[in-house]
Amino acid sequence: MTTAASLLPRDTRLLPANRPAAVAEAARLLAGGGLVAFPTETVYGLGADAANPAAVAALYAAKGRPAFNPLIAHTSDAAAARRLGTFNRAATLLAERFWPGPLTLVVPYGGGNGVCELARAGLGTVGLRVPSHPDATALLKAFGGAVVAPSANRSGHVSPTSAAHVMTDLSGRIDAVLDGGPSPVGVESTILDVTGEIPLLLRPGGLAREDIEAALGQAIARAGSHDAAAPIAPGRLASHYAPRALLRLDAQQVEAGEALLTFAGARPPGTEHAAAVLDLSPSGSLTEAAARLYGALRSLDASGVPSIAVAPLPPAGLGEAIADRLARAAAPRPAPSQPEIPQ
Repeated sequence: MTTAASLLPRDTRLLPANRPAAVAEAARLLAGGGLVAFPTETVYGLGADAANPAAVAALYAAKGRPAFNPLIAHTSDAAAARRLGTFNRAATLLAERFWPGPLTLVVPYGGGNGVCELARAGLGTVGLRVPSHPDATALLKAFGGAVVAPSANRSGHVSPTSAAHVMTDLSGRIDAVLDGGPSPVGVESTILDVTGEIPLLLRPGGLAREDIEAALGQAIARAGSHDAAAPIAPGRLASHYAPRALLRLDAQQVEAGEALLTFAGARPPGTEHAAAVLDLSPSGSLTEAAARLYGALRSLDASGVPSIAVAPLPPAGLGEAIADRLARAAAPRPAPSQPEIPQ
């Protein structure tokens, strides 16, 4: 059985960002579903094709990430970002004032398949950023689409600000590192939720609150002090995708009329009576299971069954993250609240 802990070793290449051929090679790797770390003005990001759920699942596995947090989608310019989301007045003003730069705007998602559901953690919002680092811009232009890029380090480690930091953490787990020297800002982007009437600061970062407030001509609320429900920290949203059907987790048998969501060919008693059966990964790959999770839930829900029996999955590696998302899918959907902080 393949697990996230048994990632196939990769020959991680160090590519000099000042060579056009190296940037073109990095873009080719991304287009093929590969993982490429690259410099931004904040920290080095670990890039994957935002539209490719398998690549995004591989990114989670490479980082050893404990949960499927929403990821920030990076684009080469503001026009490309605007094709992925719905911008209100505040979002438009801030994009015009601070992009490119270390500001992430969380907006309602409207980009079709441009940022896959796995990258958005099942949310109806998306975090968008246009980095100002010239090497990041060159790579994004060469690639031609959105690239998700959380910090290029193992989960829980210090964020990297140089190619050497990335190699220390991820060599052998990703395809390449585009070396553009040290990141000039060195702290992550500021994240601002602009989905509502009052902009909300989800994470302070490379752009100061005072500059944002001066541009908007109004104060912005801080996460945890907003009049509405407090925004949710990474990995803590109560329900990411709550299907209409009820989910029965760790099901040991399938009741008549239920659908079955299973893994690695498992067929619990009663499978023969299931209304529908979907196997997240017949080969037992947790990476494949992660990539297919949201689509499988939607497909079974669309079949009209009253409940979905979910067979047990291995708890290690990405299995922990899959279990986390299934538990959230099984939880009652709360009243609308602020979106989870993207990374």
